[in-house]
Amino acid sequence: MRPIPDEIQALGTQVQLLGLEAAKLAPPDVDQIFTSYLSAQTSGQRALGLMRDLAETRAAHYVPVWLTCHTEELARRMTLPERRQRAKMRDPDHLRDLLSERGVMPALPYAMQIDTATLSPADAALLIAAHAGALFLAER
Repeated sequence: MRPIPDEIQALGTQVQLLGLEAAKLAPPDVDQIFTSYLSAQTSGQRALGLMRDLAETRAAHYVPVWLTCHTEELARRMTLPERRQRAKMRDPDHLRDLLSERGVMPALPYAMQIDTATLSPADAALLIAAHAGALFLAER
């Protein structure tokens, strides 16, 4: 895997932090959903902390959801046309290297976990919405 130059990594970090700053300014009634690959390295913990901090700052519900899928299914999906349309990673070998070198952060004990290997994105979204809705109803 080709390393990302430090100056580009620094710009990516700035973009992420600016996005979170903008998210803090959203009206309280606006729900926000963030998706991210969280590595098993310290950068994954740091990214997760930023999300938690954002929810706390906004006095918002924090509903962590871990999506899992075996590597070969993820590699197969790399070649789907919609990944190009959304400017997402498309190299299956790069994916395998990334997962091998950096790993995946284990799910939080209180996180919802969904294996997406055989689920459509729409079905996964429905499960997440139902879970989040049930959590919010239980608080009332």
